[in-house]
Amino acid sequence: MAVYGEYTRDRVGMFFGLTGAQLITLVVTAVPALWAFQQEEWGLLAGFTLLWVVVLGMVTVPIRGRSAIGWMVAATAHAAGTVMRWTQWRSKASKGQVDDLAEPDLPGVLQSVTVHDGPPQGPTNTRFAVVQDHAGRVWAATASITHPGLALADAAERDSQGRGLATLLNACARTELISEVLFMVRSVPDDGAEREQWLARHRSTSAPALANLVNDQMAATLSQASVRTEAFCTIVVPEDRLAKEAKEFGRGVDARARAMAMLMAEVEGHLRTGMRMSSVEWLTSPQLAAAVRTGFAPGDRAGIVEALAAREADPAVNAEVPWAQAGPSGADLVVRHYAHDAWHSISATVKLPAKGAVLGALAPVLVPTEPGERRSMVTVFPILAQSTADKQVQSAEWAADMGEGLRSRAGMKTRARDRTAVARTRGLDAKLASGNAMVRPYAVACVTVPKTQRIAEFGRRLDASIRRAGFAPLRLDLSQDAGFAAANIPLGLGLHRKSEQ
Repeated sequence: MAVYGEYTRDRVGMFFGLTGAQLITLVVTAVPALWAFQQEEWGLLAGFTLLWVVVLGMVTVPIRGRSAIGWMVAATAHAAGTVMRWTQWRSKASKGQVDDLAEPDLPGVLQSVTVHDGPPQGPTNTRFAVVQDHAGRVWAATASITHPGLALADAAERDSQGRGLATLLNACARTELISEVLFMVRSVPDDGAEREQWLARHRSTSAPALANLVNDQMAATLSQASVRTEAFCTIVVPEDRLAKEAKEFGRGVDARARAMAMLMAEVEGHLRTGMRMSSVEWLTSPQLAAAVRTGFAPGDRAGIVEALAAREADPAVNAEVPWAQAGPSGADLVVRHYAHDAWHSISATVKLPAKGAVLGALAPVLVPTEPGERRSMVTVFPILAQSTADKQVQSAEWAADMGEGLRSRAGMKTRARDRTAVARTRGLDAKLASGNAMVRPYAVACVTVPKTQRIAEFGRRLDASIRRAGFAPLRLDLSQDAGFAAANIPLGLGLHRKSEQ
């Protein structure tokens, strides 16, 4: 069985689990207490000691994944944004201020995104979409993928596909261009749009009325309990790397798009072979706009399908979604959820278990609990450059050795968890030497329901599904908008990047 378990902590504390910044903070704040002790000022010593204990708790004790200082900074920023009304967003279309329908008008962290048309490809001269994130200084391309699933796969097939994923990541690392690979899955309620189109084309006018009635009732019942799955794969390339590679193709956006096309063809080969993808289709700009629109409003998909069917009968019908209207008409960021149009969502990160994870273990997270509920999840594989990976491994080994030595001198017993972490850290160097890439994976899950339903209840159900799959949930409070965009909008957004705007 393919088990993903050879992972270690991203950062290993050098001094009894403390990082260098934490240790310096504690040492500096302890100086007043030491001075009071030297001067025999016992009252000041008690006060400074109490203050140092408070700083110790704020710096070292994590609260739901963040330190107390981190929560204070985030809460202050959110309060300031609420007062300044930065947490409320309204689209230009809702205010009648649209100047260019081809310009994306998206909320929050997606405001810096621009979509370009790539060069014509293939016998049909299809122009795939290239996404440029000005704030993150990255370029991305998204493909719609189809996978048969792992529910009926045996252990050998899971091992084979697990090796295929590892081969894909290693190949992306060897390009020295691709920095991230994202896999997004959206489990959306089935609106029955395709079935209605099929019935309209194939239903016989001479059929018995009772048979038509039974068919209609069965379709209405099954559609409420059915879901359909949408899957996307996105590759991300930093601007500084792509600009150097694009010099071989010319200058500007067209040269970068041609360089992206070479990478897309290479990634597609690995997706079809090693990972058994039955279909890989790189999205054009209209297709990507429709995917973004249904990401914000799942209920709009039926209208888009009807428009596409009408265009087949009448080419004059405009079935495309303008980028100026691909986003919501309004969005509001609340502390514990994100509201967008007639929907609201809750996002949570997925913490890896210490015992490892079986390939396909996250499937229960994507199972809705009620009609109208959408579940979505993105798994991000940031790929570290070889030089960066070597430095991190050396630093981690040095920190592990120092921590082990300090515990030994202090007479502290080394726990099994610490021994396992040290052993895995020391094994990273051998894996890098054998040609494997170092990745920093994480996953974000999201649930979306109409505003007529209580989002807090569905958030608890999402947490329960994550725990049932063997993982631990961690809510993205105060940053629900970024979590929603990462888990639902296939534009290559990641939570680990630092914005420059």
